[in-house]
Amino acid sequence: MKQPQQTIKTIAVEELIHQVHSFHDDGYRLVQISCASEGDAFEVTYSFDKDLTLIHLRIPASTEKPIPSISRIYLAAFVYENEIADLFGIPFSGIAIDYKGTFIRTSIPHPFGSPQISVVKKKPEGQHE
Repeated sequence: MKQPQQTIKTIAVEELIHQVHSFHDDGYRLVQISCASEGDAFEVTYSFDKDLTLIHLRIPASTEKPIPSISRIYLAAFVYENEIADLFGIPFSGIAIDYKGTFIRTSIPHPFGSPQISVVKKKPEGQHE
């Protein structure tokens, strides 16, 4: 069986719509959109597939600057975008179906957007109390 090839490309948020239009026109399908915290910032990763070739577009994100929605190109993206907005607090502009913060209801607003618990770090050897 042929093993999938993968490429990760970091791009600026301003390049996103152009790149996504290009993938759509070339017959790629949207696989997923994910978000991860990177220190005090975030990274949003868009994954596309065509003929067992995965291309991931990674953009830096913050809770201050909206990311343009790709849901007008790939409608299914509205699910991922609403989820990321609700869980991380990252805004998206122009979502085709925008739940405006009610897609996923949590007891804590944006539970993955900021640390909710403190982490106890291990002390170096010999410094135990």
